[in-house]
Amino acid sequence: MADEEIQAPPGVTAMVEATPNPPAAQKTGLRTKATTGAKVRTSLPRSVKASSRGHSGQDKLKKIGQIETQLAAGATLKDAVKSVGISDQTYYQWKKAAAQPNAETAPVPTSIDDEFAEFIQLEDENRRLRKQLSDKLRAENAELRKRLGLN
Repeated sequence: MADEEIQAPPGVTAMVEATPNPPAAQKTGLRTKATTGAKVRTSLPRSVKASSRGHSGQDKLKKIGQIETQLAAGATLKDAVKSVGISDQTYYQWKKAAAQPNAETAPVPTSIDDEFAEFIQLEDENRRLRKQLSDKLRAENAELRKRLGLN
């Protein structure tokens, strides 16, 4: 009786139960398909996910300040960085970057009028230098012609 198969009536589909592979035969790191056809959600909900990359400079300084105040209050570094939501290494990198401000990373904001005025000034200086160079070259050319007796 244990060997008898249970047959379903025609028109009714039978659900097949998935039998797990023995532990020795399973490969680690491979995903298996779900037999029910339902989508399996493996990721965490969005509210639990870690914060996104690309913090602005102000956010970094704000978080460093929060960590510093927690450290001054007597909290451990590990607890302080965990409460802010970053790692120890990130804290040290941000702190090092904040200690060495780079002038190239913060461009000076200029208005369009200032840029246009600077452009006009550069064009005028360019005209003046070209004229000065052409006058100098004419004078040298005239002197060479005089020496060679071509005049």
